[in-house]
Amino acid sequence: MHHFSSDGVDIAYVDIGAGEPILLIHGFASNHTANWRSTSWFDTLTGDSRRVIAMDVRGHGASAKLYEAGAYRPQLMADDAANLLRHLKIERADVMGYSMGARIATLTAIAHPELVRSLVIGGMGIRLTTGIGGEKEIAEALLAPSAADAANDNARGYRTFADKTRSDRRALAACILEQRQVVPPAQLRLIRAPTLVAVGTRDEVAGSGAELAALIPGATAVDIPDRDHMLATGDKAYKAAVLAFLARRP
Repeated sequence: MHHFSSDGVDIAYVDIGAGEPILLIHGFASNHTANWRSTSWFDTLTGDSRRVIAMDVRGHGASAKLYEAGAYRPQLMADDAANLLRHLKIERADVMGYSMGARIATLTAIAHPELVRSLVIGGMGIRLTTGIGGEKEIAEALLAPSAADAANDNARGYRTFADKTRSDRRALAACILEQRQVVPPAQLRLIRAPTLVAVGTRDEVAGSGAELAALIPGATAVDIPDRDHMLATGDKAYKAAVLAFLARRP
């Protein structure tokens, strides 16, 4: 892995392949390996003659662990993505995020439009604007002695996933509390990059992809058939839709 300083925060990333660049941003409690490498996204995109840059979001993977919630303001995380592209001297890139990573990717397209050639919002629908909820319970579960102490199944699932990815649970607890921030529809209407919204038909976390796409000028929504929030990540239909989108965007 490579590292660089994003306004003083150490960010880890990988940079593989050659061709048109695409930046990948993983979801909460995940990392670039779990979200993109183990699901064969790296192989899919490099096989399509693309240069793949995948970052570990602050607080995750091999990037710096911070323990104050304010360090995880969504805008700061979007700036990390923009700073990485500038560090690599990439003038424009396709940007794809999943779940929390989709929020970061969206804010990157809003705040740094000159860097974003196209935007793929995966695993995030209308709840990008309304909120997902349950963040306090998830934070408490992450800090609890064991997953059995979680308040509900949703919080327990995140704790179990964090243990599986060997994450710093204290850093994740700080991060999730700041992720309650939503993206107002008025900001979504500022997006000018071609946009694809992809959500599993059984995803009870993301909300409607079609409703979110309707708020973004010219955006297209695609269903990932019979997949929930976790299983949609590496789905073949999702990959096919993204490759088709990348092939036809200007």
